[in-house]
Amino acid sequence: MARRPLPRILSNGGAQLARSRELARTAADSATDVLHPLITITRGLRRLASAGRRRWTETPKDRRGALLFLVASVVLVVALMPYGPLLAVVTLMAAAAWQGRDRRPPVPQGPDASQSQRLRSLYEALVPYFSTAEDPEPLYSHGGAWDKAFPEYEFDGGGRVTHLVISYPAYFTDGEPQSRARIEHLLTAKSGRDREYHFAWDEEGNQLTVRALAPLPVDITAQRFVTSPGETVLGFTDPIRVQRTLPLTHGEQQRDVPPVVWRTGIRSTEPHLLAVGQPGSGTSTLLRSIALQALQHGDVMILDGGGTGEYACLTGRDGVLAVECGLAGALTSLEWVAQETERRLIAVNRAHQAGDPPPEDTRRPLWILLDRPTVFTHLAATDGREDPQSLLQAPLRHGRPANVTVVVADQLDSLQSLSEAVRQHTRARVVLGPATAEQLESVLGAPPPTTPVDQIPAGRGYARLGAGPVHRLQVPATPNPYDDATSEAHRQAVLDLVPPRTTPADADLAPRERLEQDQERLETDPDQAAEPTPPAQAVRLEKVPAERTPDEDRADEDNRAGQEPDAGRVPADTAAAGSALKESVAREAAVAESS
Repeated sequence: MARRPLPRILSNGGAQLARSRELARTAADSATDVLHPLITITRGLRRLASAGRRRWTETPKDRRGALLFLVASVVLVVALMPYGPLLAVVTLMAAAAWQGRDRRPPVPQGPDASQSQRLRSLYEALVPYFSTAEDPEPLYSHGGAWDKAFPEYEFDGGGRVTHLVISYPAYFTDGEPQSRARIEHLLTAKSGRDREYHFAWDEEGNQLTVRALAPLPVDITAQRFVTSPGETVLGFTDPIRVQRTLPLTHGEQQRDVPPVVWRTGIRSTEPHLLAVGQPGSGTSTLLRSIALQALQHGDVMILDGGGTGEYACLTGRDGVLAVECGLAGALTSLEWVAQETERRLIAVNRAHQAGDPPPEDTRRPLWILLDRPTVFTHLAATDGREDPQSLLQAPLRHGRPANVTVVVADQLDSLQSLSEAVRQHTRARVVLGPATAEQLESVLGAPPPTTPVDQIPAGRGYARLGAGPVHRLQVPATPNPYDDATSEAHRQAVLDLVPPRTTPADADLAPRERLEQDQERLETDPDQAAEPTPPAQAVRLEKVPAERTPDEDRADEDNRAGQEPDAGRVPADTAAAGSALKESVAREAAVAESS
């Protein structure tokens, strides 16, 4: 059967609608031009009426009678005069036309002399890069027309460029990073080096958009951010590539700022983070901010290689497992972290095989924050002991399914001293403080879209989450509350977020003494190396029954041996370490109950 053609109203309806819309717009513009005097007079009459009403309201009540008598006298005199009413109407229309005029200042057409000179200098500076001798009709030539090369431009109050669209010829090698870097460096030098600029290259349209970025806010203090579990706010950025905003409190004001949110947990593609920077750039501030956010839903262990007491405010707090500044404590804590990661993996695997949900003690996130671990590496090499970074293999490699997150912060000059596992598994990167373009690209894996400046405040830098875009970053102010240089407002803001200290500090002395004794015993008797002792603060993570008989333990072992195949059986050394860990945990629990 032959297909019948559509009616004309359906086949070309789009063109008719567009034509009708254009005719309606033209008629509206023509009516506006014709009725412009009437619109102006009407607007003036409304303003005169508003002025008269305001005058009547401001007049005291005891003088309104005299005012009415005066107005009535004027109206009577005008009515009795020859041609009085006509002259009154003409005068009223003239006053209304004067009051109803457009009072907005005229918009300047095009740039002024200084702005034209600035655009001319930019055009002449780009001629050697965007022109060639073989071009028959060059867009860029000495003495050429700059208005064809710059279709859009904006200036600030000081006459400097804030927004500029540059058209360039198609033969320019905009796909090469070296060519782009030369143009960006030139535009930065000609537009002002004290500002940061965002460059957006449109390779299809052969256009470059330059935008001067406003400084990121540095007055945002630490506070409770509106985030869900598994989301950590690293800082705040520009609303160019971030579509989300967070409501923040600044004094008595409320404002929305676009954040850089790092997602962790089982479904995260970037479960671990590496932050580097120059001394005083704010890496410790970033770790404190992450710790305060992580303590809302998980447990935190802090290893401070700097030993400056930057995290003393978190010692003994609820959820803080340990704050270690020495090499022995760091080694013991990392050994426990490796065993805890393996324990969680085994528990989760058994739950998956049995078709059960993961145990509760494996769902609670565990955060390991290491500040300057290369210091521990140097001390371990001097004493001939094991490198603490080697103990991060299991948490870094298998931390995501075990809900273990590792955050490492160090200085730029110590970047080569980090282990291969740290550099390989920390796909979320942050660079704070002044850094060259080469350093930024080597750490982040991609060049930043803005030009770095030399003088930047603490906590300012760049962040990249995995293979995502590079964002400008400003870390919220989270200083050490025990530092004398901290202001009272910032100190109180941090102390409001710190969890309470429910466990007395003296209660931790006995477990720490036992840890030191165990460490000495391991050094004197190497055969006991398979029985590491966990840190005292990590005791509560183990879910061990309060009382069990040896017969029950033997029956459980026999049942597991009969259910599991030989290929999936836990190695003997791992089982021995696990049994030693449980015995130590039971001893610690008994001590806690007696205290």
